[in-house]
Amino acid sequence: MPRRSAALFAALAVVLGPAVTVGCSSAAAPESAVAPSVPASAPTSPAEPAPTTSAAAPTPPPAPSPTPGAAVSVDVSGTVTDGLASPWGLAVLPDGDLLVSERDDARILRVSAKDGTKTVAGTVPGVTAGGEGGLLGLALSPGFASDHRVYAYYSTASDNRIARLDYDPARPAGSQLGEPVVLLAGIPHGSRHNGGRIAFGPDGLLYAGTGDASEPPLAQDRDSLGGKILRLAPDGAPAPGNPFPGSPVWSLGHRNVQGLAWDPQGRLWASEFGQDTWDELNLITPGGNYGWPTVEGAAGRPGLVDPVAQWHPADASPSGIAYAAGGVWMAALHGARLWRVPLDGDRPAAPPMDFLSGAYGRLRAVVADRDGTLLLLTDNTDGRGDPRPGDDRILRLTVKRT
Repeated sequence: MPRRSAALFAALAVVLGPAVTVGCSSAAAPESAVAPSVPASAPTSPAEPAPTTSAAAPTPPPAPSPTPGAAVSVDVSGTVTDGLASPWGLAVLPDGDLLVSERDDARILRVSAKDGTKTVAGTVPGVTAGGEGGLLGLALSPGFASDHRVYAYYSTASDNRIARLDYDPARPAGSQLGEPVVLLAGIPHGSRHNGGRIAFGPDGLLYAGTGDASEPPLAQDRDSLGGKILRLAPDGAPAPGNPFPGSPVWSLGHRNVQGLAWDPQGRLWASEFGQDTWDELNLITPGGNYGWPTVEGAAGRPGLVDPVAQWHPADASPSGIAYAAGGVWMAALHGARLWRVPLDGDRPAAPPMDFLSGAYGRLRAVVADRDGTLLLLTDNTDGRGDPRPGDDRILRLTVKRT
């Protein structure tokens, strides 16, 4: 069962008012695992059997979403694979297999959904790993079934870039990726705050979350690609209809965006590392200014968009997010847990709830699979975690109403 906190809800009423809820987290504090506190629905050991469902089996319809605010439980139904090294990005292929990026060695692996077997698709050339940089987010082309294109966000010695690569699994392992075609370069790069999450939206356009590269003023500079959410055509050009003509900028005033997800109504949600006080879950509007570095968290200032939910440092450091079962799910690094923010339209329906606290260490990404389950990616081997036998791993979670 999830752990709800009356204290957090009280903090909400004081800090954000009755229309917003608060959990607890931020991002500037040193990221380290927290003491385990496992809900009754969670396993007592991270060692789980591999799922037995074949990738070739018919995909069952997604489970109906709970009513707004309805309580849910989370069960870890299996370990898809383990033995990953500093994994970062995760994408589901049309046949149910997975692609995962490894940040430091710049590899993209294919993981069998049937038995967890890992195949090296290839290594992305030109990647410079260090600090929080390296091979980061992955996204599949909306037309992947026919064009076989994979998009990657990665760091070089001088900048962060978004590139497109052709993927041919019929070629020998290790050489299945074509040469990267750079679509966008010049995203500010630093040892910290490189952003890195990319995703195609329901409009067929590519969105990218960037960081301020530890230079906060960049987030308010419309001419900089740092501290922004970008919206691009599949060829990397600024998307038509962007709020600032000729610019890829979709929203600004972000410190370090690492999660992007859409709800069934097409609204874009984003997770963001704060500094000393508040991490954020934001509802993104075109041209919206989310305040950094002028404010952190909810401030109620005209012209700035307040977060929908916020957390204190020890409880979050948010990374990837996904929409499923009536809410936004958020993987937490320093907080070492999975958060759920139940939604009623564009606002929280209840206080945030946390699951798996401390059970698997740092959590890097969460992805909604087509069968209604969630895929959860741990990240304990990135130099900031406490690796356990088998780390890092991809877990499969089943969400149930309670």
